[in-house]
Amino acid sequence: MKEITASMAGTVLNIFTAAGESINMGQEVLMLESMKMEIPIESSIEGVVKEVKVNIGDFVNEGDVLIVLV
Repeated sequence: MKEITASMAGTVLNIFTAAGESINMGQEVLMLESMKMEIPIESSIEGVVKEVKVNIGDFVNEGDVLIVLV
């Protein structure tokens, strides 16, 4: 399994993908808010979304798994 992780701590503002969708390298999959800035999270890998592990409003720490790909 492949995972997309948080690059920094923050709150999930928006999720741009769902289970079953294909993801390309460099595609924006999620938006975090940290220190009043919006931080886009882009995929560094390709695959199909197996599971989105967070919800809008969740707080995540750096390194937390956000999305699992197969």
